[in-house]
Amino acid sequence: MAGLCSLALRGRALSTLESADMHVLLVIAGGLVLLGVFVLFDWLWAASAAGMVVAAKLFMPLWLLIACTNMWVGVTQAGYSVRDEALILLIVLIVPVLLASVITRLLSHA
Repeated sequence: MAGLCSLALRGRALSTLESADMHVLLVIAGGLVLLGVFVLFDWLWAASAAGMVVAAKLFMPLWLLIACTNMWVGVTQAGYSVRDEALILLIVLIVPVLLASVITRLLSHA
């Protein structure tokens, strides 16, 4: 993970790389927590695997919107280039969406 962020932000100072790595990890952790909240609340309301699948499917476009907003803030406020932020967007997007896809796949066959 750290290597990918370092590759995306080459030419930056070491402290910038370390804070960027931490920021990426925090955003990914936030995505995983949000996915857990979606699935948990739908389990509490629907009490079925089908409800949890719906929650995981609803999470994916919302996380895409949040990840794109994170990219926009990185470009407009933090001063990163679109090229730098595009790789970070992929990293931030893939981990929670991949887990949501696995949940959807496993629970739709249950």
